[in-house]
Amino acid sequence: MTARAATDTQPIQPKPRSRVWLLLAVIGPGVIAASAGNDSGGISTYSQAGAKYGYEMLWMMLLMTFSLVIVQEMAGRMGAVTGKGFAALIRERFGVRPTLLAMLMLLASNAATSVAEFAGIAAAMELFGVSRYIAVPVGAIVVWLLVVRGSFRNVEKVLLGLSLVFITYIITAFAAKPDWLVVGHALVTPSVRFDPGFFSLAVALTGTTVAPWMQFFVQSNIVDKGTSIKEWALAKWDVIAGAVAANFVAIFIIVTTATVLHPNPATRNITEASQAAVALTPLVGQYATVLFAIGLLAASVLAACVLPLTAGYSICEAFGWEAGVDRKFSEAPIFIGIYTFVIFVGAALILIPGVNLIAVMILSQVINGMMLPFLLIFMMVIVNDRRIMGTHVNGRFFNAVAWLTIAGAIALTVILLGMTALGIGG
Repeated sequence: MTARAATDTQPIQPKPRSRVWLLLAVIGPGVIAASAGNDSGGISTYSQAGAKYGYEMLWMMLLMTFSLVIVQEMAGRMGAVTGKGFAALIRERFGVRPTLLAMLMLLASNAATSVAEFAGIAAAMELFGVSRYIAVPVGAIVVWLLVVRGSFRNVEKVLLGLSLVFITYIITAFAAKPDWLVVGHALVTPSVRFDPGFFSLAVALTGTTVAPWMQFFVQSNIVDKGTSIKEWALAKWDVIAGAVAANFVAIFIIVTTATVLHPNPATRNITEASQAAVALTPLVGQYATVLFAIGLLAASVLAACVLPLTAGYSICEAFGWEAGVDRKFSEAPIFIGIYTFVIFVGAALILIPGVNLIAVMILSQVINGMMLPFLLIFMMVIVNDRRIMGTHVNGRFFNAVAWLTIAGAIALTVILLGMTALGIGG
């Protein structure tokens, strides 16, 4: 027998998995969560920030990029260490009453954001000449069927792909030729206006960038994928990359709208989706409205599917109720009831005559910003509990950034409420 033949008779040893292969295996939750975070409410908020205040709010986005990365990493690490979702950990650590409070906040946040998603569907379809009174009911039924029939995962990548049209804001920013020295200065130089409109948008920026539902979504997806703490060393880069990429796009939305819309006083206050679409004109000209409408519709449908699922699974997980899109109503009545409630209440509110769609989208993010610090406090207690996290508790830097995020969100809310109560305008 030749040496070659002898070798051929040996069992073939599996090749060790490369780090690239392992990274591809765990990628997904962070990118999807961050991409879905750039939804209709986010796009509207970023557009309004740039149009109304120019580059003045860019420095907040730079700071919130660090906050989003760290908060998302904490959520993912909690899932990898414990193998449990955020809601289950809140129940185990704090008991029933605090869990009920946390779940009510999550439900309120998700319901408000769902209203924004159907506002996005309505606004996008109105750009195509379709009435909201047709688009929203049809959209609600389509979203509900995608969830109930379990076919959402089949179209998720298509929706993500269509949502990526907002990357064109990066190219448009260069086409609009801003003064990059001024943009760079604004990114690193804090600027504050003491008027309710500014602080309202600041709270909205916080709520849409570090959205409460995203933490539940990321952690549950890490658990569903079976990512262990050993794999987390690679999986965390999915979370980090998703957060950085999403905020990178958000920053360029602000830069683009600040460059194109802010110089003209007539376009500084965006009240309709068509006004936000104008920002893309330097790149695609007459096709700006169509491109914006496609992206807005895809982003809205994507988030409208994700939000009810996140609310349903998290709340049922917290209290040990049956959950699953493959379950019948008799098997999982609360789960089916929650996602049906979130979808159809969100759609119904948009059908109220005279509703300002852009205002609804931004208001939903203000609500998110107000809810965020309270849910993050639950997270901070859990992620620093050695009985739960073992040696994988937060370090000093992570704690410092997270607590500063919480303090900042609370301070913005308090200032906004105080100025509103005192009737301070500007």
